[in-house]
Parts: sequence; structure tokens; C-alpha cells
Amino acid sequence: MKKISILLPYKENFSPRYAGAVSILVNDTVLSSKYKRNTTVYGSTDFKEKFYGNYKNINFKKYFFESSNIKYAENFLRLDVKDKSNLIEIHNRPAVFNYLASKVNKGKKLILYFHNDPLSLRGSITKNQRENILYNASAIVFVSEWTKKRFFKNLDYSPNHEKVYVVYPSVNKQKFYTKKDKIILFVGKLNRSKGYDLFCSSVIRILEKYPKWKAYVIGDEPREKIDYTHERLFKLGFVDHKNVLKYYNKASIAVGCSKWQEPLGRIGLEASSRGCATIVSNRGGLPETISHGIILNDLNEESLFAALEKLVTDHSYRKKICELSYKNFNKNLTTAVKQIDEIRDKIFREKPINKVNGVNKRKLRIMHITNFADRHNGRLYFVSIGQKLSRGFVKSGHSVLNFSDRDMMRIGRGVFDIFGKKSLNKKIISTVKNYNPDLLLIGHADLIYSSTLEELKDFNKNLKIAQWFEDPLIKSGPDFNDNARKVLDKLDFIDNTFVTTSPDVLEFDVNGSNFHYMPIPVDDSVERLKVFELQNPIYDVFFAMSHGVNRGVLKRGKTDGREEFLEQLIKNNPTIKFDVYGLNGRQPIWAESFFNVISQSKMALNLSRGVPKKYYSSNRIASILGNGLLTFIDEKTKFNHFFSNKELVFYKSLDDLSEKMQKLSLDDHERKRIAKNGWAKYHKFFNSQIVTEYMINKVFDFNDKKKTLWDN
Repeated sequence: MKKISILLPYKENFSPRYAGAVSILVNDTVLSSKYKRNTTVYGSTDFKEKFYGNYKNINFKKYFFESSNIKYAENFLRLDVKDKSNLIEIHNRPAVFNYLASKVNKGKKLILYFHNDPLSLRGSITKNQRENILYNASAIVFVSEWTKKRFFKNLDYSPNHEKVYVVYPSVNKQKFYTKKDKIILFVGKLNRSKGYDLFCSSVIRILEKYPKWKAYVIGDEPREKIDYTHERLFKLGFVDHKNVLKYYNKASIAVGCSKWQEPLGRIGLEASSRGCATIVSNRGGLPETISHGIILNDLNEESLFAALEKLVTDHSYRKKICELSYKNFNKNLTTAVKQIDEIRDKIFREKPINKVNGVNKRKLRIMHITNFADRHNGRLYFVSIGQKLSRGFVKSGHSVLNFSDRDMMRIGRGVFDIFGKKSLNKKIISTVKNYNPDLLLIGHADLIYSSTLEELKDFNKNLKIAQWFEDPLIKSGPDFNDNARKVLDKLDFIDNTFVTTSPDVLEFDVNGSNFHYMPIPVDDSVERLKVFELQNPIYDVFFAMSHGVNRGVLKRGKTDGREEFLEQLIKNNPTIKFDVYGLNGRQPIWAESFFNVISQSKMALNLSRGVPKKYYSSNRIASILGNGLLTFIDEKTKFNHFFSNKELVFYKSLDDLSEKMQKLSLDDHERKRIAKNGWAKYHKFFNSQIVTEYMINKVFDFNDKKKTLWDN
């Protein structure tokens, strides 16, 4: 069992003699926790009687110029080192949390609990301080939605961040007292911030007007004297928590009329759990504490008096509020204990499987930026490498946030941002800060500024940024200069680059960067056909090309270097039935039409733009080989490093290709055998899950014993 250390605020009295809200929460939750025997509470109190048996008091001396909180934290560390805890939980002292985060071993986890407004506590006032807390904490626990909202003020993060939790400190319901006494109860510090002066002035008017009613006040305030008296206003002073709950059992009405922004206020929770008709002010987290009752928006003597009088005089109304408060109370202590233990469970589960350079091989968060082409209404889904990569990550259990940069850019266009690039980059920054990924993966995302990646690296020093690029990188081929520029443009901020050409034949300087070969992945949800099983195909050979996937149709006046090769191939093989798209004005095909067409052919040609280069192929190879067509490929691509001639058909020249096409078009048995073998191998060794795990291993330098066909 893991060991837990709980550090109370300095001078917090962990004693039933004079316990504050933090001590009550810690004591109640520890006593019922499954981690009870492995938890040590640390504090500093002068009271000899302590709540919890496994408690250690921190005694120390300091010089007048030293910070009490930091000195307190230093002495705690000396004790904690001996106890060898796995998790430290710090309550309500962000400055102490920040100090401990800078001192403890990185393997030790930290939780910070906020019981007060984070913007009022030293160590969490500034935006930068709160961002650092969010980064360094394994979890942050707030006592109310209001305190959580305050923490995220002006932060570029979602309040629903996975590290963030709200746990209400409360009590469990007990038997409902149906026969309530005519008692109005106030519990808390007797000062103006708590609205004690308003309570007294209002309740005395009630007592004068309704002589059968009494008012009880529990609490004290050494620093402020508010002196109201009445013969039926009973001031009980400090009462231990167990007996406070007994007074709630008896009371018909409870009042929490704070003037300040109360972070939570236990009065509403405890009064509701005992079936009191409760009045609270609309301040801070107080409205969250009751399911039924009266919430005062305009807090003054008249509004409080009117609310009290309504409850005092209308017996049926008061009884209904009491019953509904008790019936619908659900913020009980058992739930809080379960929540806290589940948070601990989650943190303890996040242990390294394979740890290299401080990074755990675990379920990662990946933000994937590429052109997902939402604006094309699904036309490009089946030719999208980006979609298949994301599916591969998800199949391995990783969390993936897809971000379509071209679509977001269009949405962000405006008068002062004609192209939408500024809006796009701002949105990327905000999304990364909200999602906080382990890996930012970009594919052909040349719209991203280098300054954006630099800011994201500054935001999270551990963030990995990788890019993938599927277009040809062939010097004598198409768009070489433009493609090379896109790949090299942001290398200063890119940890790893994955290209569909073998890095050892690239004809530009990679400046010592990490370049890796990435095969075109296949995915059984996309490449779902087994054409080799189909009977009576119409055509012998299928081939399709386009003048750009986004355009979708042929451009007038544009030519493709492959046209001459194709025309000569067709001319040399008059007995072969070709089904060719993108040639001689025949428009390209997409989406479901593509699957219908390839189902009618026996074989397909994998012919990419430019001269054949080691390992290079467009997405075409996955679309044809992965759907079970016998596939012809130029031997200069060196795919024979991965496949045998029993899985792919390699050709040396146009004549060699013609001869093999002629032969296999007449031999259905051999054609189907090769097609099936190639299909099986591609799906087994080049599927999206294997390709993406290979990418993760490269980016995070994991020593995975499994080797791929292309990385041996």
C-alpha cells in the first residue's frame, strides 16, 4: 500500500478542542479512507488532544526574518524523507505547495487542496503561479465550484481539466428529527464578514415579535466584539463539531448570511443534512451547499428579517423546506471519502511501465493537427493518413484530440485577419493549454508559426512535438523545393520528423534532426475490402490519379508526368482492360465510388509522381494493396526489403511490367494468391496501430523490444 503524508496549514488546530474546517475535513476523510493505516497527518498545534492517532506535530524555531510557512515546510520535509511517503497532500497553502514542488523528488506526487479563494492566497494569486500549480500538481481539489472558477480566472485552460476535482467537505445524514424545536441557529465566527451583526439585528426583531422562538449562536471571535443581547439569544461559544451537529438536529432554521465571498460554508451542508430550513446569502460557494432553502441576493437586515419571518410564521412552508432539504441532501461524507480515495487511486495507477528520460510509457494525450478536411463532407476521409494515424493511437488506448487546421483557419477569417492564420495560431495555443497533450503531432500543418511552437515549448518543457509528411521529397520530382521547405521550416522546435521516403536518400541537409521513415498505414476500418475474394471482375488493371485531393477534379491545362508512361502502357497492351481515372479528361473518383470501382478490377498499379525513390509511395499503396488487389510496383522503390515476389509484383521497366500484367491477367489462381499474401502482410505489419506505436517509441525514446519490418 502506498504511503500518504497530509500537511495541514501552519497553526491549524488538529484537535477537537478548537478545530477549523480544514482539520474537520481531514479528520473525517482520513478516518473512513481505505488508506487510513498508511496516512500520516502533519501539523502544528499547541493543543495536546489530537484528532487522529497517526499525527505528527512539527515543532521548530525561526528567526524573525524567516517565513513561517517555508520554515514549516522545511521541517516537514525532514520528517517526510524518513517516512518515505509516495504522495503529499497540501491543504490551502499554495506557497507551501510551490516550495515543496521545487524540492521533492520528481517521482513523488503532490495534491493541493483549496479551501479558500485561490486569488487571495499567497502562491496562487498570479496567472503564472496558477499555471505552474496546474503543471506541477498531480491533482487539485477545490471545496466548491466557486473556488474552482476563481482559480481558472484569466487562464487559458478549461475548468474541466482532468487534474481538477471538486469535493464538498460534509457529513453523513442521520435519522431525520421530525419534531424540530423552534430554534434559529447561527454557527461560525462572530464577525461582520460572516454577517453576524446582520443576524443579530434581524433575529432580535423576530424574538421580540414571536416569543415562542429562541436563537442559538455557536462560535467566537477574539479579534472582533459584536455585542447583541436578548433573553432568548443564547451564545454558546465554541462547541466541538460532534455537538454542533446535535444542535442542527434540534433547530428548525439555520442561517449562513456571510457578507464576504464565502468559499463554501459548512453551515449549509450540515444544516441540510439534518433537515433544517436554511437561509444563505448569495456569496461565493454558499448557494452550492443547499438543495432547498432561501438564497438572499440582496443581503441586508430587511431581507434577512423577511426570510426569517416567512419561515417562522408559515409552518407548512417551513416543514416542507426541512423535509426537502433532508431528502435531497447528497453531498455526504461517504461520497467525499470515495472521491478522495479515487483521486489517490488514479494517481497511484499512473506509474511507469517503461521510463526513459523522465517520460512514462503509458496512455498518452496526443493533439493531432492536420487537414482533416471536414469542409469536404467526407470525400477525403478514406484517403486521409491523418485519420488513420489518429485511429491507430486510439486503438492503443491513447487520448487523441483531432484539430483540422485548414478548417479552423477558414472559420477564423475576418477583416483584420484575411486568411485566418492569426486566429488559427491563437486557437492552437489555447487548445494546447486546455488539453495539455504529451505529444503535439502535426501533419502538413505549414500554417503554424514557429513562434507558436516556441510558445508551446515554453509553456510545457516536457511537450514533444513531431511532424509527419507524406508528399514526395524527390529532387527531380514534383514540388521538391516547396515540400522541402515545409519539412525544414520549423525544425528548431520539432523533436522528430516522419517522412514516407527513406531518410538515407533525402537530398537536403536535415541539420542533425531526428528523421524517420514512416510507411503509409493501413486500417481495417478504411481498407475494408478483400478484392481477391470477389468473382468475375470486369477490368484487369485499375489506376487513379488526381491534380490535388482538395480540388477533387482535373485542372484545365495541367499535366502529370505519369501520363506518358500510362499512355504507352495502354498502347503496348491492347488486350488488357484498363480502368484508369485522372487521364484524358476522365475525372478522379473518391469516397464510396472508389470502393465500388476497385471491386471491379483484378490488379492495380502503384505509380507515384516523380522518379522512384527508396520506400516512397503515396497513400495509393494502402488503398490498393490494403483492399486486396494484386499490386505492381517499381523495384527501385526497394519495397522488396519488406515484401517478397509472392506478395507484391516488382517490375524493372515498362516492358517488364507489360509482360507480368499479361501473364497474371490470365492466371486467376496465381493472381489471387499473390494479392491475398500481400493484403495479409500489409495488414499485419503496416497497420495503423503498429505504425503509431513505432512513432511514439521514436518520439519518447522508449526501448520497445518489438521491432518493425522497416526499423530492424
